[in-house]
Amino acid sequence: MSFRARLVLSASEFSPVKLTTVDLPRRIRSNASRANGFLHALLLFVFPGVWGMRFLLVGQALPNYEGDEACQACHTEIVTSYLGTPHHLTSRAPTKESILGSFAGSENILRTANPALYFRMESKPDGFYEKAVWMPPATNVDRMERIDIVIGSGRVGQTDLYWKNDHLFQLPVSYWVDLGTWVNSPGYRDSTANFDRPVVPRCLECHATYAAGVGPPASSNQYKRESLALGIPCERCHGAARQHAEAMSAKRAELRIAKLATMTGHRQMDVCGQCHGGRRFPVRASFSYVPGEPLDKFYVRDPASSSASPDVHGNQVALLQMSRCYQAAKLTCATCHDVHRNQRDAATFSDRCVECHAPRTCGEFPELKEQILKRCVDCHLPVQASNLIISNFRGKQRERWFGVTGQKFMASRRAR
Repeated sequence: MSFRARLVLSASEFSPVKLTTVDLPRRIRSNASRANGFLHALLLFVFPGVWGMRFLLVGQALPNYEGDEACQACHTEIVTSYLGTPHHLTSRAPTKESILGSFAGSENILRTANPALYFRMESKPDGFYEKAVWMPPATNVDRMERIDIVIGSGRVGQTDLYWKNDHLFQLPVSYWVDLGTWVNSPGYRDSTANFDRPVVPRCLECHATYAAGVGPPASSNQYKRESLALGIPCERCHGAARQHAEAMSAKRAELRIAKLATMTGHRQMDVCGQCHGGRRFPVRASFSYVPGEPLDKFYVRDPASSSASPDVHGNQVALLQMSRCYQAAKLTCATCHDVHRNQRDAATFSDRCVECHAPRTCGEFPELKEQILKRCVDCHLPVQASNLIISNFRGKQRERWFGVTGQKFMASRRAR
């Protein structure tokens, strides 16, 4: 079995990052320093003149993980589709393509409420940077840090992380898609030049494949940098696939893979609840959850997150479970969502609604007639402001509590 790694080469904005699977011999696998030396030598031979580029080994082998490439060998269509989804793209290396915000002209500036402080996004030959700039009469020193990791697929927004030795921090400026502009990062106060918000393991569990922590497991932002693997792979929902892949290669009838279709509704919801089930506190090591196992064995719920008013960001599971549709029909997230492909057309979700609900039973049918056929979610699952994503502006996401918010929405519409 070969060592699998993804190598990131970041030279400049004109040389996009390349993601390549590199197979190293078994004798190198046991020695990380020799592996890094081998990769440097190999790349200098294959790509003359790249000395000075920044090399980052971001996909060290995980226990019994094979990687999406192994899945793609048999499940080509599904994996190819999945590679373009928000889940898979939730963390990436910084490139012109992966960073949505502009670095050009006045578009690269974020003003603050403090007239003496602004932030400037800069593109340099060795990478992309966020810089806090102080103007007179302020005596503060300017500070600039390089963007090392981009968090967020870009559907709603993006925030950036940077390494300080082996500690990982969030940068103070993020990008908001609906507004098309830079904003202060969630958790950072306006008018301050703070670069010190730590990125703890629970953050990475929902935005990365794996990172080996150093120090206190739940609270430290110190990691083995070479262990960081970006994106959410197939195996985060289907479990480690090495035994499954080996069995398939040997044509043995040994699956050893988690299939949501064979799980109970509760276990299916637990798979999604890893990241969409509200705030939880780990009781086992980070990245140790096994799909198909009860989620409560790995995390305990935050009572505040399980309140009567779950937030639309990060607690979609609780919202769904409060719905009569869930309680009566035991539907799951997968009833409407296919995570293997992009689903951006709200009308397609309405098609699911009419499988159980006759359009003529809708209270708005006498007035709107067939217009409601593709509009179920507009009323019953409207886009709502989040109380958790708060920056210069409040982030918005679609509701998952069927019916209740829709009634409020329709009442407000009639009032206008």
